[in-house]
Amino acid sequence: MARWQPEKKDALDALAAEIVALYAGGRVVVAIDGMDGAGKTHFADDLAVALTATGRSVFRASMDDFHRSQAERHARGAESSDGYYRDSFDYSTFRRVLLEPFRMGGSTAFVTAAFDHVRDLPVQSKWRTGPKDAMLVLDGIFLNRPELAGLWNYSVWLDVTREIAEKRMLDRDGPTGNPERYRGGQDLYLSEVNPRTAASSIIDNSDFDHPRRIFADSC
Repeated sequence: MARWQPEKKDALDALAAEIVALYAGGRVVVAIDGMDGAGKTHFADDLAVALTATGRSVFRASMDDFHRSQAERHARGAESSDGYYRDSFDYSTFRRVLLEPFRMGGSTAFVTAAFDHVRDLPVQSKWRTGPKDAMLVLDGIFLNRPELAGLWNYSVWLDVTREIAEKRMLDRDGPTGNPERYRGGQDLYLSEVNPRTAASSIIDNSDFDHPRRIFADSC
């Protein structure tokens, strides 16, 4: 028997409705987590649209815009999986210029991007403000790691097989020089955290057009 597959809009609208029902007011931060190639950025973009349709003001950010410098990221070696997991992102700056001021609400300004990892340079700060009931949708890898625990009102784990994720990365970026760095870093995260159980919800994102809600105890 064929498995029913929800349309993307239906799945996103249902998720947005759940989040809004849980958090009817105040500032809300929603994290979209998943391995490289899970489809985090597109899913977060689409969820932001669905949340906006409920009447909330929504901002988007990506942890990719809070990288550390290349020298810091590769301090343990350019092929180090431990370095990929532990040294990629500047969580201190993320908290200082985005998360904490966003949480404060009111007229407090926040920044949604701080570093361009392609150019390996800080970006010019663009300070923004929003209404008291604004939402922030953040995508990135490693978002349920221990030092970020408790920061999100709601988090989504995008579930895909490694084969699907790596094929998507190959199609998008071409061959990389040190795939074991990325594969090993994600293995460290999966073993340390088990993000499927840490997340508020799990979405099977194997099919971009038919994301499907699943549960941690599903076969």
